[in-house]
Amino acid sequence: MRYLPHTDEEIREMLAVTGHERLSDLFRHVPEKCRFRGEIALPNQLSEWGLLDHFRHLDQSIATTSTRAVLMGAGSYSHYIPEVVPGLVHRSEFVTAYTPYQPEMSQGTLQGIFEYQTLTARLLGMEVANASMYDGASALAEAVLMALRVQRKKNTVAISTAVHPHYRQVVRSYLQASLYTVIELEVGEDGRTDFSPLQGVDDLAAVAVSSPNFFGIIEDLEEAAESIHDAGGLFITCFTEPFAYGLYKNPGQCGADIVCGEGQSFGMPQSFGGPGLGMFACKSSFQRNLPGRLVGQTVDLDGRRGFVLTLATREQHIRREKATSNICSNQGLCAMTAAAYMATLGRTGLKKVARLNFDKAAYLKQKLCDSGAQLLFETAVFNEFALKFPSDFAPVRERLLEKGIIAGLELGNFYPEYKGAYLFCVTETTSKEVLDTVIEEAGK
Repeated sequence: MRYLPHTDEEIREMLAVTGHERLSDLFRHVPEKCRFRGEIALPNQLSEWGLLDHFRHLDQSIATTSTRAVLMGAGSYSHYIPEVVPGLVHRSEFVTAYTPYQPEMSQGTLQGIFEYQTLTARLLGMEVANASMYDGASALAEAVLMALRVQRKKNTVAISTAVHPHYRQVVRSYLQASLYTVIELEVGEDGRTDFSPLQGVDDLAAVAVSSPNFFGIIEDLEEAAESIHDAGGLFITCFTEPFAYGLYKNPGQCGADIVCGEGQSFGMPQSFGGPGLGMFACKSSFQRNLPGRLVGQTVDLDGRRGFVLTLATREQHIRREKATSNICSNQGLCAMTAAAYMATLGRTGLKKVARLNFDKAAYLKQKLCDSGAQLLFETAVFNEFALKFPSDFAPVRERLLEKGIIAGLELGNFYPEYKGAYLFCVTETTSKEVLDTVIEEAGK
């Protein structure tokens, strides 16, 4: 099998059809300064087994979570995955199954999605959950679009600056070509969102708040709901770490209208950044505006339990102008993984793992503060927290990196006003030995 897709003769034939003399003519629209000139320094060709050896060598040069202890979260978290989860999800019935366009032919997949929806709705305290979205960022963008549909003539959306910066960027990308306005709400001295600017907004459609937020702070969601509803907006709660709801009140209990976020923590490895899982839930009164798809339970003519695609208001199912979303497909296998993970842990297991996260993070936070560090915000957290150090922490971080520990995320990359502060994250996978090593190095 050859790996060159076209011969020189084929290329000449195609150029003759397009009216070009050289391949380079096809790229005239690319600015000259953006073009590469010269030969690419490629290595000599290798045999298949030689290439495999080369990749093994490259693998050893890359720092991964399997060979490093990573103490930073910021939207991606390392958690233990019970072996029963991949053992179940990697069965061929699930791995090879595609999105069920013909529901009556895909009962196993539909049941799995239905169970995922049920568990998600219970976790988030909402009345209805969809069959999943791509990831947390796109889920938030779709939640904003949904709120604008529900609110109709209102055109302004507010987002807390404590929402993950990447999530905020995705929302701006979705809305930049529209007539909608996006405003950002700053955080106060306690790291929580300041809602006082909402009082001057006349056409407020929705407000998006994250809890835990990017700094690890637990927002006062009940107070947020009151402020947002008083201003006439819908309350959107997003999240990057769903384990927090194993310990704290879920958004539904606090008055949220729409809840969305990233479900990677539930059974999915970090895998260099993906794939993720967009979790999405809302009040039942909004379900006709729900993006994506919804699986329901029914009975057949013989009274047997069955599952059907109850709602699919997207472009491939209904007329384009009536579609609520152009989301192409749900993250079926990832949703199945999250369902298997939540079912494996159960309510009690979820609380236990959440408590482990909280306790280990509290231990590291207290010890680092005892050694001279200062909390960026004096407010309740879950498994992430931000610290400032009396001296430059960068050399300490370099020494820890040599010991296989990646300690903290420099916040100045996202928030220039917090340059020199670091965001730490601890999960149940972090050993006390690693935590004590960080504490020891930081105290030198």
